[in-house]
Amino acid sequence: MSWFVLVLSGVLEAVWATALGKSEGFSRLGPSVVFFSALAASMAGLAYAMRDLPVGTAYAVWVGIGAVLTVAYAMVTGEEPVSVLKLVFLVMIVAGVVGLKLSR
Repeated sequence: MSWFVLVLSGVLEAVWATALGKSEGFSRLGPSVVFFSALAASMAGLAYAMRDLPVGTAYAVWVGIGAVLTVAYAMVTGEEPVSVLKLVFLVMIVAGVVGLKLSR
């Protein structure tokens, strides 16, 4: 259950990171509300997962999932250019996250 919650929290990290950018310095209400809601849920999930998982592993997986999904969303929406090199490095992050899970 901790791993499931951790992955969901990583997804929510991508949500709040994206909403933060779209809030334009908290001047837009909708994205600001999404940011604070997703941030609270993401942190709560991370804290829950850390009850059973090592802090370093949980944090690395959480950040890795959030970073990959944030960049992937930006590339899909055209906000960030796509390159083969970026894709290779994103795959490396995913491989690291999977490796941390498998080595547990």
